[in-house]
Amino acid sequence: MKTGTRMYSQACEGEVMVIKGVDVELACGGVPMSDAAGDSGSGVADGFDGGTVLGKRYQDEESGLQVLCVKPGSGSLSVDGRILPEMVAKQLPSSD
Repeated sequence: MKTGTRMYSQACEGEVMVIKGVDVELACGGVPMSDAAGDSGSGVADGFDGGTVLGKRYQDEESGLQVLCVKPGSGSLSVDGRILPEMVAKQLPSSD
């Protein structure tokens, strides 16, 4: 997966853009994502229904994959069955 590639869910209406690409199979809703827009009607699998949030980044610590949600969906992002957690903002030191 190359940086800048847009990936489309085949299980829901979600779309993501690859920020930091690695060679893994990204899934949404338990169904592998595609780099071509297509029918998003196959349905979300049980356990992968947490959804994605517009404008949030998701990262897989193990592989280093990082994606940005550009269209929210009802399916959770995953790599090798591991749900991708939403990245949290880094704490900045106080300026006082």
